[in-house]
Amino acid sequence: MKLSVLNRKVHNWGSIIVAVPLLLIIGSGMLLLLKKDISWIQPPTIKGQGKIPVIGFEQLFVVVSKVKEAEITSWGDVKRIDIQPDKGLAKVTAANNYEIQVDTETGKIMQVAYRRSDLIESLHDGTFFHDNAKYFVSLPSAITLFVLLVTGIILFFQPYYMKYKRKQKKMLRA
Repeated sequence: MKLSVLNRKVHNWGSIIVAVPLLLIIGSGMLLLLKKDISWIQPPTIKGQGKIPVIGFEQLFVVVSKVKEAEITSWGDVKRIDIQPDKGLAKVTAANNYEIQVDTETGKIMQVAYRRSDLIESLHDGTFFHDNAKYFVSLPSAITLFVLLVTGIILFFQPYYMKYKRKQKKMLRA
């Protein structure tokens, strides 16, 4: 089999194999790029009153446990706490992906909203399906994409190379 025929077959079949994972990675990546711009993906950050946190973790827990949507009954129901002193804010993300923004000076709830960016990120890196999906889906897709890039470059330059070789042969005969 000629190298050019093999190159085309690898390029064609590699494109089919990598299509679905790549579409998922590209689509979720585009959404993640826009997460600060679209409140449906990630709730916008609301600034609190002060710059120095006054409330402690226990008081913060009492405040967020009153939010019914978040379903927080213990520290095990808290996925993440993001404290931003410069904005006077604590973002508490519940295990069910609800985000509660609390003013760190007054303890007042400023916003409760569903946070989809974590779900989209898990789709993007493959961990939505399984923790090892990045090794069995994302990494092979990345390798295949690299091969597609190389074979695509070869397919692009091959006609120019062949034209150059014909011109060289013609010059040698003359």
